[in-house]
Amino acid sequence: MGSGGVFDVARLRAQLVELEVDMARPDLWDDPEAAQAVGRKKNAVESELVLHDRVESGLEDAEVLWELSGEAKDAETFREGIEKCDEIASLLDDAEIQQLLGGEHDASNALLSINSGAGGTDACDWAEMLLRMYLRWAERREFKTEILDFQPAEEAGIRGVTLRVEGEYVYGYLNTEQGVHRLVRISPFDSNARRHTAFASVTVVPEIDDAIDVEIDEDDLRVDTYRSSGAGGQHVNKTDSAVRLTHLPTGTVAQCQNERSQHKNRATAMKIMRAKLFEIERRAQQERLEELTGEKREIGFGSQIRSYTLHPQQRAKDHRTDIEIGNVEAVLDGDLDAFIRATLLAQGDRVQTTPTGHPVGGKG
Repeated sequence: MGSGGVFDVARLRAQLVELEVDMARPDLWDDPEAAQAVGRKKNAVESELVLHDRVESGLEDAEVLWELSGEAKDAETFREGIEKCDEIASLLDDAEIQQLLGGEHDASNALLSINSGAGGTDACDWAEMLLRMYLRWAERREFKTEILDFQPAEEAGIRGVTLRVEGEYVYGYLNTEQGVHRLVRISPFDSNARRHTAFASVTVVPEIDDAIDVEIDEDDLRVDTYRSSGAGGQHVNKTDSAVRLTHLPTGTVAQCQNERSQHKNRATAMKIMRAKLFEIERRAQQERLEELTGEKREIGFGSQIRSYTLHPQQRAKDHRTDIEIGNVEAVLDGDLDAFIRATLLAQGDRVQTTPTGHPVGGKG
């Protein structure tokens, strides 16, 4: 049984040859951003080909195991065949998700921000719990992370944090996490051990490269400097090296404090600002298109998407897909794949095109 119909292997291999020729051009790195874009596309094609080869090999192994188990009437060999099929099913699940990650910037790195909301100290503590959850999720997938800005709360937890996550399809995955996250538990900060509800918001924007033009008038920016409040060494904490940019027309804020140099922090904050303003305009265009077509899909940004209940029962429930998981501790330890997968599938009703170029459908 072949999987060429799913992966379109001939087209992928031809595309890989073209990209390798492009990568070998002596002048390619005259434009580093363009070179990186070619490299990312090449990696995406290679990943699909590796996945195809693993599925093909797994199917062949499973077929051999079943034949052997039938000839020898060996139950253990039959079980090995079943396990091999389970592995293939998992690989195909991953392939299905990759097919759904066909948005313009799904293959990009992501800038993820968490801000505490209603709930006082519990909300600040909850924001820090979410930070750990996403750091653990990224670690599981071997994605690189960098904390760009960290604003601790007065008593416990954090008021806000901005995290850069680097890896294949990071934005495509994390974009499903946008919205308000709700925690219900017995508060560790309540001497009467009462149940409290806390909220924190998660926003995600793609990290855009310099090839994408985002015009920002310097007169529209307010620049504030302040002393770094995060870990970073004696010099960072004793100088006003941290930078906060405010885009006055939209109220958009971007800040960075992880570098010793105020100049470097300003450059990073400007990159975050460009990404945020780009995403604001992209969403505005999407909303205008939906109004013209009479189609309106709920956007998770600013709306409650998931509840995590630690008392009286244990469960994490996604309100968009109705996926519910009883092992909340595993979820808070970064096991988010079931939620991400369900949300991507729910969004996959429309026809898309993957970064590797072949069209895919949504359901079925």
